[in-house]
Amino acid sequence: MDHVGLDCRERRLEDLLSLYADQGTLDCCSGELFVGQAGLLCYWPAKLRGAIEAAFELDEVHREPECVRLDYRDYNGSAVSTKFWFDAEGSITRTLCVPLPGPRSRAA
Repeated sequence: MDHVGLDCRERRLEDLLSLYADQGTLDCCSGELFVGQAGLLCYWPAKLRGAIEAAFELDEVHREPECVRLDYRDYNGSAVSTKFWFDAEGSITRTLCVPLPGPRSRAA
């Protein structure tokens, strides 16, 4: 899971996209759904370009029965929690992002 944070912090779009399965999905905090490489290409470039310096700082990692959850700072420094599901090859098949409550969150 450290690859996701490193690829984001270093703004490595191609490496980040390579972590997803071909039809991987990203459910954004805004309610938007991005599907497959074409969808991810609509989402990630602007987030990486617009990221503040403290973006993608990892706060916590949690193992859950069917997924892994990362609590971190998103591209603008808001506290978010993203769940990651993987296929048998270890590629990301789905991510689901939700804001975390608190003073640095969109949910506050």
